[in-house]
Amino acid sequence: MNHYLAAVVHRPFSLFCSLALVALLAACASTPSAPTESLTAARDAIASAEQAGARQHAGAELEEAQQQLARAEEAVIAEAMVEADWLAQQARITAELAMARTESARATEVNRDMRRAAEALETEMQRQGDQQ
Repeated sequence: MNHYLAAVVHRPFSLFCSLALVALLAACASTPSAPTESLTAARDAIASAEQAGARQHAGAELEEAQQQLARAEEAVIAEAMVEADWLAQQARITAELAMARTESARATEVNRDMRRAAEALETEMQRQGDQQ
């Protein structure tokens, strides 16, 4: 009977140890690594927006993207990798918005210049037509 009692007492302890080991392994495995790809994508998007002239045409969005990237890098240092990944993705999206607004502003400028050139050409053609 003592052997049976020892087995019954040992079984919950063994189960507890097994569960504790599984929980410990899960905790170690669940710590994500730094979101290197997201950070790189954000940096690249910001650099592209800067090169495209976003500082002039979409300065607020560019500044916001840079701040989001800085917060993402701070989150990496604090080992808050999920937050860091989210912030890096937001920085990339915001930089892409800055790029889109810059491209839109440039297209508007080109359109305006082409309209002025067409009007000037039309005026010149009318002037020459009147002289003949």
